[in-house]
Amino acid sequence: MFIFDWLNSHLLKMEWLSNLVKTLVEQVFGLSIQGRLGGSIHFFIYDVIKIFILLSVLIFAISYIQSFFPPERTRKILGRFNGITANTLAALLGTVTPFCSCSSIPLFIGFTSAGLPIGVTFSFLISSPLVDLASVLLLASIFNWKIAIAYVVVGLILAVVGGTVISKAKMEEYVESFVFGNQIAEVEEEELTTRARLEFSKSQVKDIVKRVWLYILIGVGIGAAIHNWIPDHIISAVLGQDKWYSVLLATIVGVPMYADIFGTLPIAEALVLKGVGIGTALSFMMAVTALSLPSMILLKKVVKTKLLAVFFGVVTIGILIIGYTFNAFGHLLV
Repeated sequence: MFIFDWLNSHLLKMEWLSNLVKTLVEQVFGLSIQGRLGGSIHFFIYDVIKIFILLSVLIFAISYIQSFFPPERTRKILGRFNGITANTLAALLGTVTPFCSCSSIPLFIGFTSAGLPIGVTFSFLISSPLVDLASVLLLASIFNWKIAIAYVVVGLILAVVGGTVISKAKMEEYVESFVFGNQIAEVEEEELTTRARLEFSKSQVKDIVKRVWLYILIGVGIGAAIHNWIPDHIISAVLGQDKWYSVLLATIVGVPMYADIFGTLPIAEALVLKGVGIGTALSFMMAVTALSLPSMILLKKVVKTKLLAVFFGVVTIGILIIGYTFNAFGHLLV
């Protein structure tokens, strides 16, 4: 237990980094981290460095694993199963594909074109941006392992249930015809060398960091402002855990936004530190990553309005249930 706690505090929470940044702010900048400006600078520098370090290491490791599951191999694996087993496997495979909701859609088209049931592809589409191994460790670094694992479990359940509902509804006719018309060539898989896998992993780190760095900076900046500049009573008055509408409001606010989960984590952290319920913060994160407006616009190009509405409704209801459940029982995870 001692070793686990030591690894968690030094490798994930990086307490050594927090102390180093504290020294920088107080000794070099001459500011107290108890003050608003000093606290904001500490929050920003510490969270940005921590997130980029963890993100780079985790994406490298995850991409190395992912190199064993290219889209064609993933499609073949999923094609061997059906029913809830296929939905569950699709959701699990989504956790090792570090894609945002928008970049997951081309894979959705490819899977559907290849003949996979749309319910299975929707399970993948929900899981891929919502739950990945990197987000698990980042959640653990900000909150704790219980919350991180609980988030993964409910995220996977949402992906499986969402895909199953769509599958049971028999909504294939509401997928645009051109999706089924695409011809997928059977390409012989090339077994990558270790060197090629390492190069692929490095390129993934560069690509993903290049894609999300701005969202991380914005997210950490907003988190620092919330944590140090907005009074507790204002946050509590709007999103306090005692407010029945807090989860609903957080979900509604999150939908129009577009950010990777890594950009929403610092905001969730700041909200929880201000007394906002963990369920409210997680609902905001899930709405931003799974229901962002840009991803809905892209998805509308490949599915018809009725299917899009069912997908949006199922995921929204799932997020609300998760949010209220975490608010009610989240204290057991602290």
